[in-house]
Amino acid sequence: MDMETECTSGSRANLSPVSGTWPMSPSENGPSPIETGPGPAPETEFSPGDLTDWYPRYLGCVRFFLAQSQHTPAVQSLAAFLNIRLPCQRLSASAASPGDASGVSPRPYIRRLIVTGQDTPSNLQMFFGDDWAAGVGCLCKQERLNYLFAAKSGGWASTKTAYDILPDEQTPFLRPLREPTEEELRVADSRWSEWLAMEDWMLGPRRPW
Repeated sequence: MDMETECTSGSRANLSPVSGTWPMSPSENGPSPIETGPGPAPETEFSPGDLTDWYPRYLGCVRFFLAQSQHTPAVQSLAAFLNIRLPCQRLSASAASPGDASGVSPRPYIRRLIVTGQDTPSNLQMFFGDDWAAGVGCLCKQERLNYLFAAKSGGWASTKTAYDILPDEQTPFLRPLREPTEEELRVADSRWSEWLAMEDWMLGPRRPW
Protein backbone atom coordinates (compact mmCIF):
# COMPACT_ATOMS: atom_id res chain seq x y z
CA MET A 1 0.00 0.00 0.00
CA ASP A 2 1.21 3.54 -0.70
CA MET A 3 2.18 5.58 2.34
CA GLU A 4 2.14 8.79 2.07
CA THR A 5 -0.56 20.74 -1.21
CA GLU A 6 -2.00 23.42 -1.07
CA CYS A 7 -4.94 24.21 -3.37
CA THR A 8 -5.95 27.59 -4.68
CA SER A 9 -8.92 29.38 -3.19
CA GLY A 10 -12.19 30.26 -4.89
CA SER A 11 -10.87 30.35 -8.45
CA ARG A 12 -13.39 29.95 -11.24
CA ALA A 13 -10.83 28.80 -13.78
CA ASN A 14 -11.26 25.46 -15.50
CA LEU A 15 -9.49 22.43 -14.08
CA SER A 16 -6.72 20.92 -16.19
CA PRO A 17 -7.25 17.29 -17.25
CA VAL A 18 -4.81 14.67 -16.04
CA SER A 19 -4.91 11.11 -17.29
CA GLY A 20 -5.51 8.25 -14.83
CA THR A 21 -6.91 4.78 -14.43
CA TRP A 22 -9.51 5.16 -11.66
CA PRO A 23 -12.79 3.54 -12.85
CA MET A 24 -15.45 6.05 -13.89
CA SER A 25 -19.16 5.95 -14.58
CA PRO A 26 -20.19 3.79 -17.55
CA SER A 27 -22.30 6.68 -18.81
CA GLU A 28 -20.60 8.86 -21.40
CA ASN A 29 -23.64 10.93 -22.38
CA GLY A 30 -24.47 12.92 -19.27
CA PRO A 31 -27.30 12.47 -16.78
CA SER A 32 -30.37 10.40 -17.58
CA PRO A 33 -33.46 9.55 -15.51
CA ILE A 34 -33.40 6.44 -13.31
CA GLU A 35 -36.70 4.98 -12.18
CA THR A 36 -36.41 4.65 -8.41
CA GLY A 37 -39.91 5.64 -7.32
CA PRO A 38 -41.40 9.04 -6.46
CA GLY A 39 -39.19 12.10 -6.36
CA PRO A 40 -36.27 13.29 -8.48
CA ALA A 41 -34.08 10.56 -9.98
CA PRO A 42 -30.37 10.65 -9.14
CA GLU A 43 -27.96 11.63 -11.91
CA THR A 44 -25.75 9.01 -13.48
CA GLU A 45 -22.46 10.61 -12.40
CA PHE A 46 -23.48 10.15 -8.77
CA SER A 47 -25.79 7.12 -8.90
CA PRO A 48 -24.95 3.40 -9.06
CA GLY A 49 -27.92 2.83 -11.38
CA ASP A 50 -30.61 0.58 -9.96
CA LEU A 51 -30.66 1.52 -6.26
CA THR A 52 -32.52 -1.63 -5.23
CA ASP A 53 -29.76 -3.74 -6.80
CA TRP A 54 -27.00 -1.53 -5.39
CA TYR A 55 -28.11 -1.40 -1.75
CA PRO A 56 -27.49 -5.10 -0.89
CA ARG A 57 -24.01 -4.80 -2.43
CA TYR A 58 -23.36 -1.67 -0.40
CA LEU A 59 -24.41 -3.48 2.78
CA GLY A 60 -22.19 -6.41 1.80
CA CYS A 61 -19.18 -4.09 1.59
CA VAL A 62 -19.95 -2.59 5.00
CA ARG A 63 -20.40 -6.05 6.53
CA PHE A 64 -17.05 -7.12 5.09
CA PHE A 65 -15.47 -4.03 6.62
CA LEU A 66 -17.05 -4.67 10.03
CA ALA A 67 -16.63 -8.44 10.21
CA GLN A 68 -13.27 -8.92 8.51
CA SER A 69 -11.12 -6.12 7.20
CA GLN A 70 -11.11 -3.80 10.21
CA HIS A 71 -9.56 -6.62 12.25
CA THR A 72 -6.65 -7.22 9.85
CA PRO A 73 -3.16 -5.79 10.48
CA ALA A 74 -3.07 -4.20 7.02
CA VAL A 75 -6.24 -2.13 7.53
CA GLN A 76 -5.37 -1.31 11.13
CA SER A 77 -1.90 -0.08 10.22
CA LEU A 78 -3.18 2.10 7.36
CA ALA A 79 -5.94 3.52 9.55
CA ALA A 80 -3.38 4.35 12.26
CA PHE A 81 -1.11 6.04 9.71
CA LEU A 82 -4.06 8.10 8.45
CA ASN A 83 -5.18 8.90 12.02
CA ILE A 84 -8.71 7.51 11.87
CA ARG A 85 -10.21 5.03 14.31
CA LEU A 86 -11.92 1.91 13.05
CA PRO A 87 -15.39 1.02 14.36
CA CYS A 88 -13.94 -1.68 16.65
CA GLN A 89 -11.62 0.93 18.21
CA ARG A 90 -14.37 3.35 19.20
CA LEU A 91 -16.08 3.51 22.58
CA SER A 92 -19.39 2.60 20.93
CA ALA A 93 -17.86 -0.47 19.24
CA SER A 94 -20.58 -2.73 20.69
CA ALA A 95 -23.08 -0.97 18.42
CA ALA A 96 -21.01 -1.63 15.30
CA SER A 97 -21.73 -5.31 14.80
CA PRO A 98 -21.60 -6.85 11.31
CA GLY A 99 -25.32 -7.60 11.56
CA ASP A 100 -26.06 -3.88 11.84
CA ALA A 101 -24.23 -2.72 8.72
CA SER A 102 -26.82 -0.01 8.05
CA GLY A 103 -25.73 1.73 11.26
CA VAL A 104 -22.13 2.34 10.11
CA SER A 105 -21.17 4.69 7.29
CA PRO A 106 -18.09 3.96 5.17
CA ARG A 107 -17.88 7.61 4.05
CA PRO A 108 -15.46 8.86 6.73
CA TYR A 109 -12.99 6.14 5.72
CA ILE A 110 -13.49 6.75 2.00
CA ARG A 111 -12.94 10.49 2.52
CA ARG A 112 -9.77 9.92 4.50
CA LEU A 113 -8.40 7.60 1.82
CA ILE A 114 -9.22 10.13 -0.91
CA VAL A 115 -7.76 13.26 0.68
CA THR A 116 -4.52 11.47 1.54
CA GLY A 117 -4.15 9.95 -1.92
CA GLN A 118 -4.68 6.42 -0.60
CA ASP A 119 -7.90 5.59 -2.51
CA THR A 120 -6.20 3.04 -4.74
CA PRO A 121 -8.26 0.09 -6.00
CA SER A 122 -6.12 -2.24 -3.88
CA ASN A 123 -6.77 -0.25 -0.70
CA LEU A 124 -10.49 0.02 -1.41
CA GLN A 125 -10.60 -3.74 -1.99
CA MET A 126 -8.67 -4.27 1.24
CA PHE A 127 -11.22 -2.20 3.19
CA PHE A 128 -14.48 -3.17 1.47
CA GLY A 129 -13.92 -6.47 -0.31
CA ASP A 130 -13.86 -7.69 -3.89
CA ASP A 131 -17.25 -6.11 -4.68
CA TRP A 132 -16.15 -2.61 -3.60
CA ALA A 133 -16.65 -1.05 -7.05
CA ALA A 134 -20.32 -2.09 -7.16
CA GLY A 135 -20.95 -1.43 -3.47
CA VAL A 136 -19.08 1.76 -2.60
CA GLY A 137 -17.66 2.84 -5.97
CA CYS A 138 -20.37 5.47 -6.47
CA LEU A 139 -19.61 6.91 -3.02
CA CYS A 140 -15.96 7.19 -4.02
CA LYS A 141 -16.93 9.13 -7.16
CA GLN A 142 -19.13 11.48 -5.14
CA GLU A 143 -16.45 12.13 -2.54
CA ARG A 144 -13.72 12.67 -5.12
CA LEU A 145 -15.83 15.42 -6.71
CA ASN A 146 -16.57 16.89 -3.29
CA TYR A 147 -12.83 17.01 -2.61
CA LEU A 148 -12.24 18.91 -5.85
CA PHE A 149 -14.96 21.39 -4.93
CA ALA A 150 -13.66 21.84 -1.38
CA ALA A 151 -10.17 22.59 -2.66
CA LYS A 152 -11.41 25.00 -5.33
CA SER A 153 -13.71 26.95 -3.01
CA GLY A 154 -11.69 27.26 0.18
CA GLY A 155 -7.94 26.70 -0.07
CA TRP A 156 -5.70 24.39 1.93
CA ALA A 157 -6.56 25.42 5.50
CA SER A 158 -10.33 25.31 5.13
CA THR A 159 -10.14 22.10 3.11
CA LYS A 160 -8.10 20.38 5.81
CA THR A 161 -10.50 21.62 8.48
CA ALA A 162 -13.44 20.23 6.51
CA TYR A 163 -11.85 16.77 6.53
CA ASP A 164 -10.65 16.76 10.14
CA ILE A 165 -12.63 14.58 12.55
CA LEU A 166 -12.76 16.17 16.00
CA PRO A 167 -11.53 16.00 18.64
CA ASP A 168 -8.37 14.04 17.79
CA GLU A 169 -8.67 12.41 14.36
CA GLN A 170 -7.36 15.29 12.28
CA THR A 171 -6.28 14.62 8.72
CA PRO A 172 -2.49 14.18 8.93
CA PHE A 173 -1.82 15.55 5.43
CA LEU A 174 -3.56 16.38 2.16
CA ARG A 175 -2.59 15.16 -1.28
CA PRO A 176 -3.94 16.29 -4.67
CA LEU A 177 -6.68 14.09 -6.05
CA ARG A 178 -5.14 10.80 -7.12
CA GLU A 179 -5.06 10.14 -10.88
CA PRO A 180 -8.18 12.05 -12.00
CA THR A 181 -9.47 11.11 -15.43
CA GLU A 182 -10.55 13.49 -18.18
CA GLU A 183 -14.17 12.37 -17.71
CA GLU A 184 -13.98 12.98 -13.96
CA LEU A 185 -12.66 16.51 -14.47
CA ARG A 186 -15.24 17.20 -17.18
CA VAL A 187 -18.04 16.27 -14.78
CA ALA A 188 -16.45 18.40 -12.05
CA ASP A 189 -16.24 21.39 -14.40
CA SER A 190 -19.90 20.98 -15.35
CA ARG A 191 -21.08 20.63 -11.76
CA TRP A 192 -18.96 23.59 -10.64
CA SER A 193 -20.49 25.77 -13.37
CA GLU A 194 -23.94 24.73 -12.19
CA TRP A 195 -23.03 25.71 -8.64
CA LEU A 196 -21.76 29.14 -9.74
CA ALA A 197 -25.09 29.61 -11.51
CA MET A 198 -26.84 28.64 -8.26
CA GLU A 199 -24.87 31.30 -6.36
CA ASP A 200 -26.06 33.91 -8.88
CA TRP A 201 -29.66 32.55 -8.88
CA MET A 202 -29.29 31.62 -12.54
CA LEU A 203 -31.85 28.83 -12.16
CA GLY A 204 -35.07 27.74 -13.82
CA PRO A 205 -36.14 30.36 -16.38
CA ARG A 206 -32.88 32.27 -15.75
CA ARG A 207 -30.67 29.29 -16.49
CA PRO A 208 -28.08 30.36 -19.10
CA TRP A 209 -27.96 26.99 -20.91
